[in-house]
Amino acid sequence: MTSLIAKLGLGSGQFRLDEQATPRGRPREAEARDILSIGARAGLSVLEVGRHSPSGETMLGQLLPRPNPFRLTVTTVRPDRGADFAEGEIRAQLRRMGVDKVDAIFAPSATDLLSAGGPALWERLRKLKDEGVCRKIGVSVYASDDPRGLARRFKPDVVQAPASLLDQRLIVDGTLAELAGMGVEVQLRSIFLNGVLLLPPDRAPSHLKAAAGRISRARRLIAEGRSDPLQAALGFALSRPEASAVLVDVASVAEMSAVVAAAQTPPPDLDWDEMALDDPAALDPRAWAAA
Repeated sequence: MTSLIAKLGLGSGQFRLDEQATPRGRPREAEARDILSIGARAGLSVLEVGRHSPSGETMLGQLLPRPNPFRLTVTTVRPDRGADFAEGEIRAQLRRMGVDKVDAIFAPSATDLLSAGGPALWERLRKLKDEGVCRKIGVSVYASDDPRGLARRFKPDVVQAPASLLDQRLIVDGTLAELAGMGVEVQLRSIFLNGVLLLPPDRAPSHLKAAAGRISRARRLIAEGRSDPLQAALGFALSRPEASAVLVDVASVAEMSAVVAAAQTPPPDLDWDEMALDDPAALDPRAWAAA
């Protein structure tokens, strides 16, 4: 159990540090501090900083436990305005958080790396790595981005990729195993597939209607296995041998506590293969963005 929860990482995207209070009226600062404290005590490995406003980044730096137990990761701005601008933004972000270096810096997407300014941005990230600003550089990908081809061309140290018990495409086709075999660290994201398994059936996004039967079947298999959707989703992701880290986003102390409790439970003995969706439209990230 200890080794599995050590793979768990936390995203800060839902902290909403620029809002004064949570929906229940609790100060955002207090909520975020307690979430980080729970994560630190549980032994979570990675903290994905994401993109916040300058004031939000300053607050996040002030809320980090001391000494900081997390491996911090940040993401550059898009390369449209040039590598100098991107480097300046990264250095300013680190200053606001009060840190000298981070574990990893990510290019925003495969599309950005393959754009006209992508190669220059990547070379600048290599320079920052050589200077000790980070230990690793990487890129966030979708299943449709040809992650293997991207890894062969750019040779990232780390890749963030979507995988879940509903979206097993990069597992089934061997992509994640090949990346790991190339020495690329694999961090899994979107392990709840935007919360589909956690939502009541009548609140599922409209583009998932065609996959409703498969999703209901997955729910039934989980219940028959005496598990619940949160535990099943975490158990599936944390038990993947290809993954060095599994990232989750939480918005409250209650959610953080539930995730930690589920991650500390042995993975359920379920037939994962039977839960995978085979509907490309349901798994298309563009459909999620439009939902």
